[in-house]
Amino acid sequence: MKKHYILFAAALLGSLGQLRAQETVSPAPAQEKAVYLTNAVIHVGNGQVISNGTIAFVKGKITAVGANITPSGDATVLDLKGQHVYPGVIAPATNLGLVEFESVRATRDEREVGEINPSVRSLIAYNTDSKVINTLRSNGILLACVTPEGGIISGTSSVVQLDAWNWEDAAYKADNALHFYVPRLLSIGDASNDPLKNAFAKIESVRSFFREAKAYLAESKHEATNLKYEAMRRLFNKEQKLFVHADLEKEMLVAVNFAKEFNIDVVIVGGSDAWRMTDILKSNNIAVILNQPHSLPIMQDDDVDQPYKTAAVLQKAGVLYCLSNEGFWQQRNLGFEAGTAATYGLSKEEALAAVTINAAKILGIDQQTGTLENGKDANIAVSNGDMLDMRSSVITHAFIQGREINLDNKQKQLYRKYEKKYGLKEYTGK
Repeated sequence: MKKHYILFAAALLGSLGQLRAQETVSPAPAQEKAVYLTNAVIHVGNGQVISNGTIAFVKGKITAVGANITPSGDATVLDLKGQHVYPGVIAPATNLGLVEFESVRATRDEREVGEINPSVRSLIAYNTDSKVINTLRSNGILLACVTPEGGIISGTSSVVQLDAWNWEDAAYKADNALHFYVPRLLSIGDASNDPLKNAFAKIESVRSFFREAKAYLAESKHEATNLKYEAMRRLFNKEQKLFVHADLEKEMLVAVNFAKEFNIDVVIVGGSDAWRMTDILKSNNIAVILNQPHSLPIMQDDDVDQPYKTAAVLQKAGVLYCLSNEGFWQQRNLGFEAGTAATYGLSKEEALAAVTINAAKILGIDQQTGTLENGKDANIAVSNGDMLDMRSSVITHAFIQGREINLDNKQKQLYRKYEKKYGLKEYTGK
């Protein structure tokens, strides 16, 4: 037995040592000179496409977008020769930077003990040195909402930009939402255990907590400070949204009831059944973060391609929505999932909006980013071809707040390594 422990420890240390041995891509310095991207197909993100356009940005902010823009004399000019320019893609709900190895507990910071933890902040656990981050940037994903898990009330998420030295540098919008995971309202398993009864009991415990917190915050003085109740203040002041993780129609109705009772801004995360209740979502002004569009339907009698079609249903109904993905490493395919939605009822520009400006609106950062318009941050991705098409998308340049970032990552490094060993075709991607 002792020998087995020694072998396991050696293997673990070896894997962590390999992680430390990998190249680390350093954050880019602040933008110094004005930059002009010329001769480009510019996808503004609001539906507008400029065929032979130029975009300029100075000190991290976009200053000009159009077809007849002349670069200034001392600016850096990049002739893109017909490449496509897009707003940076936004991952709206992910545990990126909170998990590195799912099988190693020491690298998992996405959950806290306990059922109700509104005071937990995912931002301070965010690891800017995660090797997964660089794989997202290589596919044009430049911002992410780092989301806690575990329990029923898991804590607050924060939006980060993906080129930073530490979590303080990364913070783009801190503590933008509180997360509520609705228990599954589906009777499965041992009937004697009554899973539905247990689920409703947990929901009622959350409702009671919200009522108690609201009553506590209505008092002018307190004999003792309750940190969990204090953490609810920004939610009730509407400085923060409640992100309700729910898939079934009954679960989403719980979110609607919370929005009405407590007069708070609610967003549904998951929303597999959102296509069934568009009228309710629209009338209550509830947005949806559609999770994992590349998946099978949640119910056996749904159309097999329902997850692909749901975005178009919400678009037609006028419900604000965006696309998301589960976990952390899957996020790199987010743009391609938007491309799939474009073959199931959305236009290409509507699909682009589903991973850019719509996500920015839901996360509360649409005044800063999400489209390529004057005054917004220069969060820009440049692709040889269609960024939403896996066959043609090759990201050649990317900028976060005007800084041109390094697009290298672990996979590219391994390619170059074994290219030398086996004499493979020369790798020309960045």
